[in-house]
Amino acid sequence: MPKVGMEPLRRKALIDATVSAIGARGSLDVTMSEIAGRAGVSSALAHHYFGAKDELLQATMRHLLAELNWDTRQALAAAQSARERVSAVIAVNFSENQFQPETIAAWLAFYVEAQKSAALRRLLRVYARRLHSNLMSGLAGLLPRPTADQAAEAIAALIDGLYIRRALRNGTPNATGAIAIVEDYVEAKLGTAAPATIRNRLSGDQS
Repeated sequence: MPKVGMEPLRRKALIDATVSAIGARGSLDVTMSEIAGRAGVSSALAHHYFGAKDELLQATMRHLLAELNWDTRQALAAAQSARERVSAVIAVNFSENQFQPETIAAWLAFYVEAQKSAALRRLLRVYARRLHSNLMSGLAGLLPRPTADQAAEAIAALIDGLYIRRALRNGTPNATGAIAIVEDYVEAKLGTAAPATIRNRLSGDQS
């Protein structure tokens, strides 16, 4: 019998192993046996905790969303103005916790699989709604509503596009450069300088 309290740890280990396996393979074409091996548990235990592979993939996607949501809430709580809220949302998407090769590969794989998986598509819609809402929490105080909505859509498209472009390259992701590209759009849209303090705190110098 597993020790009391081990299940949450093993579930987390299996989710981390799923991200690692997807990142290494570059797709969701991974097996429960491969994931279990990376997590240091048996395939039988992996099936016991998650059932089929699809359930583990959905749990992994929910975990990535929860981590991003937590990081975003923390960043927004530190923002001092509407403009800083916009920069906080942008920076957290390219922070050290998020903009990593394995995580980037996992996001891209989930986007591809969502074309045929209704469950993953629903989860990606949750992500899109949250991103739009978080951006609007700052943009709505800076632009008229229709313009703010349009700007939020454009910023979200830039973020997603930079993840896709990053997934097709080798080497260490350049978070500073990615943030600069999105901030350039925001500055052009608002006609104001972007605050550097929150960008630097969340992204760090990864050039």
